[in-house]
Amino acid sequence: MAELSDVFFVDGVRTPFGRAGEKGMYWNTRADDLAVKATIGLMERNPQVPASRVDDVAVAATSQTGDQGLTLGRTVGLLAGLPETVPGFAIDRMCAGAMTSVAMMSGALATGMYDVALAGGVEHMGHHPIGANADPNPRFVAERLVDPAALNMGVTAERIHDRFPELTRERADRYGMLSQQKAQAAYDAGKIQPDLVPVAIKGADGAWGLATEDEGRRPETTMEGLAGLKTPFRPHGRVTAGTSSPLTDGATMALLAGGAAVKELGLAPKMRLVSFAFAGVQPEIMGIGPIPSTEKALRKAGLSVSDIGLFELNEAFAIQVISLLDHFGIADDDARVNQWGGAIAVGHPLAASGVRLMIQLAAQFAERPDVRYGLTAMCVGLGQGGSVVWENPHYNGRKRK
Repeated sequence: MAELSDVFFVDGVRTPFGRAGEKGMYWNTRADDLAVKATIGLMERNPQVPASRVDDVAVAATSQTGDQGLTLGRTVGLLAGLPETVPGFAIDRMCAGAMTSVAMMSGALATGMYDVALAGGVEHMGHHPIGANADPNPRFVAERLVDPAALNMGVTAERIHDRFPELTRERADRYGMLSQQKAQAAYDAGKIQPDLVPVAIKGADGAWGLATEDEGRRPETTMEGLAGLKTPFRPHGRVTAGTSSPLTDGATMALLAGGAAVKELGLAPKMRLVSFAFAGVQPEIMGIGPIPSTEKALRKAGLSVSDIGLFELNEAFAIQVISLLDHFGIADDDARVNQWGGAIAVGHPLAASGVRLMIQLAAQFAERPDVRYGLTAMCVGLGQGGSVVWENPHYNGRKRK
């Protein structure tokens, strides 16, 4: 008889993130191979987990076509060398794909149906621009359910500025600049690199190389430079390339396990799952989605936002993050938030990003035994938000000096 179980984030890795497009480092690399590389790297890092013990593999992608199609969880598992007995499936919740992979696997682990699971995501936005092969039902527009501009994420970001005029372009610019600076500082301190799996890449000239770090960082960003950028989503708008995540290619993968498997295999989990929640909002203003999903996740956990000691928030756009911070009364530059920068600097390969947030939170937990709870949260296209509350296994109850 299966028993209810705690769920643990044992480990997570990702590929370096590359800029999408012909000049990006992954232009000649298949999307599924990125996910395969992350899977191999994760299993190699955790030799105490027999591959045969993996109960299921969930791999998310937003554009499930071409080299991101064909039931990714199954094909990636086979290509990564997992036994044929290990099943797998694909999942899609746009930007929150990997986060949903973790949430769904966690449900199976919590009920004792699974003991060990892999969950992650991949997005090759160079090969598969968001919405490129989509065929939105015309009734979205004809029945006035959704403004067609809701399918353009930059336009939805502009609308948050419209709704909350106190969230100014200058605040967004400053947030974007700080993200770049924090990401570079984290690289300089060697915080990011331990969880990156190098990927062999082939250049346009046919020469082979090795991708070892995120490609899109711009640490030289200044407020003056940002102020001069164009606003591509609206004339005289407020959202610019400097306050948006760049189009990105990359993959992530997490190893999850239930309490019994952790004990049996002698694992040392990096986080314990406390709660997760997803919520829907008006598609035209999708960026506020993490506000209700976070409120819901905190309610499920019996916690308040003041209990959260570290935040990893996906920076699809700067305005999305500062709208959430403003709602909860948190300063734009609060030291608990995105300590190592975020997607504005390192990129947002849509369905892969949720696990990147978890990887960074887990690494920060190891450094911060004074912090008990952390939050990973993100906005989701078509008007959704996703949030996961985690507990730090290193927590010792002592205040930081």
